[in-house]
Amino acid sequence: MTTATWNGTVIAESDDIVTVEGNAYFPRSSVHEDVLRPSSTRTICPWKGTASYLTLEVDGRTNPDAAWYYPEPEDAAREITDRVAFWRGVEVR
Repeated sequence: MTTATWNGTVIAESDDIVTVEGNAYFPRSSVHEDVLRPSSTRTICPWKGTASYLTLEVDGRTNPDAAWYYPEPEDAAREITDRVAFWRGVEVR
């Protein structure tokens, strides 16, 4: 089981991980939605498409833009459809 943990709390866990460019993408259904907050941040990857970001909130602490996903990935990245990845101090094991 692969887990994503931040601020001492497991925020995602799954055996169904897709790794792209060294990042573990969790199925959206495996992410604990109660710790996610919307963000207006967007970035563009030439081969994956436009990424949307999410802020984590755990025990009153926030981690801005610590999660991202591709709402409509390009065909070359279709394997990460409906998946979320983490960074900025989120530990993935």
